[in-house]
Amino acid sequence: METSGSRSTAARALPVVIRNIVKHYGAVRALDDVSLTVGQGEFVTLLGPSGSGKTTLLMTIAGFARPTAGSIVVGDTEVVRLPPHKRDIGMVFQNYALFPHMTVGENVAYPLRLRNKPKAEIAERVEQVLDLVQLAGYGSRRVDELSGGQRQRIALARAIVFEPRILLMDEPLSALDKQLRERMQIEIRRLHDRLGMTTIAVTHDQREALTMSDRVAVLHQGRLTQFDTPRRLYERPANRFVAEFIGESSFLPVSVENGTARYGDTVLSLAETPPGAAAQLLLLRPEKLLFLDGQAFSHSTTINRLRGMVTEAVFQGESVLLAVRLEGGHEIHTRLPNRQIDNAAAPEIGAPIELGLAAEDTLLVPGDR
Repeated sequence: METSGSRSTAARALPVVIRNIVKHYGAVRALDDVSLTVGQGEFVTLLGPSGSGKTTLLMTIAGFARPTAGSIVVGDTEVVRLPPHKRDIGMVFQNYALFPHMTVGENVAYPLRLRNKPKAEIAERVEQVLDLVQLAGYGSRRVDELSGGQRQRIALARAIVFEPRILLMDEPLSALDKQLRERMQIEIRRLHDRLGMTTIAVTHDQREALTMSDRVAVLHQGRLTQFDTPRRLYERPANRFVAEFIGESSFLPVSVENGTARYGDTVLSLAETPPGAAAQLLLLRPEKLLFLDGQAFSHSTTINRLRGMVTEAVFQGESVLLAVRLEGGHEIHTRLPNRQIDNAAAPEIGAPIELGLAAEDTLLVPGDR
């Protein structure tokens, strides 16, 4: 059931418009003309490898870094010159930044005390937000008595207790183990849906970004390379860098002439009209490759066929990862789910193999990074 606090937070949520942001650190161009718009109540993740500029961009939105040039508008207000405490932004830091000498309740209450809220209101809102993050009754606990996941929830509670218009999160789950991190991704997304708060997060974890976000902004060397929905990023990456960074990928060199794409002597049926450039890369996702082995397909399904030889087979639990050297000499990787094989049918190293790729999954990407 929606609380009055969640309704008021959703009503207060504001869009964020970032225009032509540049940030120099000496000779280093950490951000290079970055522009994007985060819609009211939207969850956007800034994704990229170390040094891509994602944290620098988050810090400029928060007010902890002043951009060299550009504009940041929250709602109708230009905030580039506003100090952090006047931007009405909640912040969850990578290391949680909880006060060890304070109880859980005191940590969560801190932003309200800074705003001189009445004691009765502080007590009520702390209780509400602890219940919201599923830690009701923890107010009197010490911070050092909490697990990593509980500390993360307290940091989140402190960031949202004063109902900020924007919530920023800097690698909030990086300190957690894999299973807890995956559970918390779902919890954070549910909390966002309940509150309707405009949220911008930073991560280098592609799965985390795809799980939590409405849209993902992929940064590389200070530039925005693609800003899209998780499905579009995965299914239609803009270039090789995005395709490599999001998901497992193999690439084959393809020549394009007069609208026809070829890998070696094989003419490819494509999902989309090939770009005009003569040289492109065929993107192969392991889960998109089909093990033909004499399988029949409907007449409406066009299959591109690739023949080769198994050079490596690695058991990985739910699947076997196969390395295949194609007749053209290139090595690619594919996965065979364990439910499809038994010991007798498992591919052997050196065995011939025929793989298929449906035309709708046959995508060319530019070779640049």
